[in-house]
Amino acid sequence: MSQLPPKRHETQAVDIDGVMIGGGHPIVVQSMTNTDTADVEATVTQVATLAQAGSEIVRITVDRDEAARAVPHIREKLLALGVDVPLAGDFHYVGHKLLADNPACAEALAKFRINPGNVGFKEKKDQQFAAMIELAAKLDKAVRIGVNWGSLDQDLAQSLMDENAKLADPHPPEDVTREALVRSALDSAKRAEELGLGADRIIISCKVSEVPELVKVYRILAERSSYALHLGLTEAGMGDKGVVASTAALAVLLSEGIGDTIRVSLTPEPGAPREREVHVAQEILQSLHLRSFTPQVTACPGCGRTTSTLFQELAQDIQAYVRGRMPQWQKTHPGAENLKLAVMGCIVNGPGESKQADIGISLPGTGEAPSAPVFIDGEKVATLKGDDLARQFQSMVEDYVQKRYGGA
Repeated sequence: MSQLPPKRHETQAVDIDGVMIGGGHPIVVQSMTNTDTADVEATVTQVATLAQAGSEIVRITVDRDEAARAVPHIREKLLALGVDVPLAGDFHYVGHKLLADNPACAEALAKFRINPGNVGFKEKKDQQFAAMIELAAKLDKAVRIGVNWGSLDQDLAQSLMDENAKLADPHPPEDVTREALVRSALDSAKRAEELGLGADRIIISCKVSEVPELVKVYRILAERSSYALHLGLTEAGMGDKGVVASTAALAVLLSEGIGDTIRVSLTPEPGAPREREVHVAQEILQSLHLRSFTPQVTACPGCGRTTSTLFQELAQDIQAYVRGRMPQWQKTHPGAENLKLAVMGCIVNGPGESKQADIGISLPGTGEAPSAPVFIDGEKVATLKGDDLARQFQSMVEDYVQKRYGGA
């Protein structure tokens, strides 16, 4: 029996240049470049790579005039490459000035990201926030009001701390800080609406770096508002830590129907591809049966029965193969992203798991006969032998996709 997706928290739909966020639409995967935006060629290359990996919105840093001037050229070059992914501009401290001084940058972006904690300070805060919001409304741009734990509005935080201190039974400091995060986002969104920006152009986020806190904050946001919600830890970390922390936090919230768009903010290991954060985000959504992006390969973990690395190598090859084929299959074989494959390593669970998959192979374990039965739709259809099992099985997968999902 297929698993039903969780009932989604009802939020306002936001159109980001054709990419719909909220309103019950599929959860959108986002990512962010780490190139110097002023380096047009490097940024174009990375945006295109992230978009090809499956990032449906890509955020770029706009921190100075050189970066702002580069944005329209980046957009132009991406379109020339056939990459029509919406670009979000990440603004801190001087966003109001950069947008005013570089109108072509504002036009080229699909969304502005504004941080209420550093959009301006003291008497300049509302003035500079208003300048960005009014421009967004004029150009019909979406805005993410993104609050961060590490750059929280200190005036608001101190005001709430002072109010709390006067109570007969004060709340713990962490509760007050959590309230400050939520209030910063919701008060800013309300102010944006007062300035003329529709709720259907507003996305909010409240990012922290600790999993339990993120869950608590977003549960409060979901209770108090119907704005589209962007999920993600502000700094997930590197390697396994980053993947596990992001999965732990997002899986809880998404399973409760909270969240309309996600980013997995991984610290890339030296030389590691930036697009890994896209793949992790996709795997989270696919594991929760919320979306399908690429065929899933089930493979056993290995044990003393599988002293050969054959099944590991084949599983790796097949996973890379189907992911590499998906951009083409998406166009010509819609539905192929739902394909389920199995690459198993011995006779214990191999045949059973292979029968449960659309197409599966059970490789010989230690001491087993050097043959590999292949199952399609639960039926044994072939037994592969020889040194080129990977090529043979890959060919059968390609044939299965052609027959089941048709061809344009």
